Amino acid sequence: MKESFRWFGPSDPVSLKNISQAGATTIVSALHEISNGDVWSIENIQNHQTLIKNAGLKWDVVESVPVHEDIKLRTGNFKKYIENYKLTLKNLAVCGITTVCYNFMPVLDWTRTHLYTPLKSGSTALSFNIVAVHAFDLFILKRKNALKSYSPSQIKKAKLFFESQTNLEIKILTDSIIAGLPGSEEDYTIKEFNQQIDAYRDFSSEKLKNHLIQFLEAVIPIAETCKINMSIHPDDPPFSLFGIPRVVSNADDLNALFTAVPSINNGLTFCTGSFGVLAENNLLKMFTDHAQRIHFLHLRSTQRDGKGNFIEANHLEGNVDMYEMVKAALTEEKRRKTSGLKDFEIPMRPDHGHQMLDDLKKKTNPGYTAIGRLRGLAELRGLAMGIKKSVY
Repeated sequence: MKESFRWFGPSDPVSLKNISQAGATTIVSALHEISNGDVWSIENIQNHQTLIKNAGLKWDVVESVPVHEDIKLRTGNFKKYIENYKLTLKNLAVCGITTVCYNFMPVLDWTRTHLYTPLKSGSTALSFNIVAVHAFDLFILKRKNALKSYSPSQIKKAKLFFESQTNLEIKILTDSIIAGLPGSEEDYTIKEFNQQIDAYRDFSSEKLKNHLIQFLEAVIPIAETCKINMSIHPDDPPFSLFGIPRVVSNADDLNALFTAVPSINNGLTFCTGSFGVLAENNLLKMFTDHAQRIHFLHLRSTQRDGKGNFIEANHLEGNVDMYEMVKAALTEEKRRKTSGLKDFEIPMRPDHGHQMLDDLKKKTNPGYTAIGRLRGLAELRGLAMGIKKSVY
């Protein structure tokens, strides 16, 4: 596996020098300064590449080229934004970057309710509390018709939670959900968030899935021509929030997506943490069923509590069997190498590390601290070496 680190650009508290010291050789990055829907010019791409190259690293994966909300809704200027997306793919290919991670989550990107949950070790972790989400929806956001989404028991628990929170805790919860996490494509005010959600009030899962397929039918021919591997990231978390459907959450979703657009360039970012939140997801089977089109790996683990809540675990702990997942990735790489593919290694990055040690005293991007991800990368590197030595 190609050992990678995500880098958010020159303002990232984790520098390229830090990443190099962690042992990663390739960078996962994006042009976050460019507005959603605008074209990434060759000049802007090359300038970003130069920064990375000068640090002795290579920009190997784009994460992400955002899909504009108009495309998901198929309204407004969606045709223009699709053409802009195609041009961005062409420009990336000219610059030699051929793996593009993206997602199709409406309104929100990845979502957590608490960014600094204390652990027994003294570290902190990202976590998700389902009752907090319900409380936010009902009593802070006050989404139209939200009461219809919940049972009397859920409403009662949410009300008790809300009433137990201080003003500061309510602000922290609100900021955690809608102010934009690292790599998120948008941040909103409460009013803006309600407006965005209302645009999806009549959307079914089938309708959103059809819009995703129509988007792919438009861009995958360009991706094939440019030899770009489009790699969709699963929903995080993999279930509906605030009444909005999500359509890349389980095996059925993947089967429908890849049946509709069978091109190998219509690929997958396999995120073990996202898929691992659903107990019914058989991660190993999902991986092996679609191994040929997995172009990028997010390796992390989550710990479920059986009540809809989860916390980011250490990379080799939690509910994800990381041994089996790394073994499956190495098996697929061996198959690709045996079949004659020169670029047989799959880019992999550790994800959502704990805040720990000196990083507890620093301003950091939640989930993207240097030391927590360094620990994760070291653990994954050791696991991969052990599997190679003992199995292959």
